[in-house]
Amino acid sequence: MKRAQAASGNRLQSVSESPNRRQNHRPPVEFGLMYSTQYGSGEVLMGDGMVTDLSPTGLGIRGNTLVRPGMELMIFLYLPGQDPLFVMETRVAWTSGRRFGVEILKMNLREQNRLRFFLRANLAYSD
Repeated sequence: MKRAQAASGNRLQSVSESPNRRQNHRPPVEFGLMYSTQYGSGEVLMGDGMVTDLSPTGLGIRGNTLVRPGMELMIFLYLPGQDPLFVMETRVAWTSGRRFGVEILKMNLREQNRLRFFLRANLAYSD
């Protein structure tokens, strides 16, 4: 994220510039999820948290376990009133403390359809 300072009268004010590289609009949401990955050494990282925004191609997360950009994660989304939705493969795109965003790389067709239906039915989302 770029930071710049802009003059406003006699005082300086901080301005954040963050280009939105998302392909899809992500409506804000809040429901639980679990994420995990396995390192080459066999060690497993597991975390849980809340989904903060969601689209068919990615999601924002507030998690309890730190991750790094480029990590690949498996995710279970606990959609309200439904069985958990399994996302086979995601990649961490950015991090900021315990908040991070992931790009969805791989889901089976059934789960893709469930996600699309959830977005249309609950978030007035259209793709």
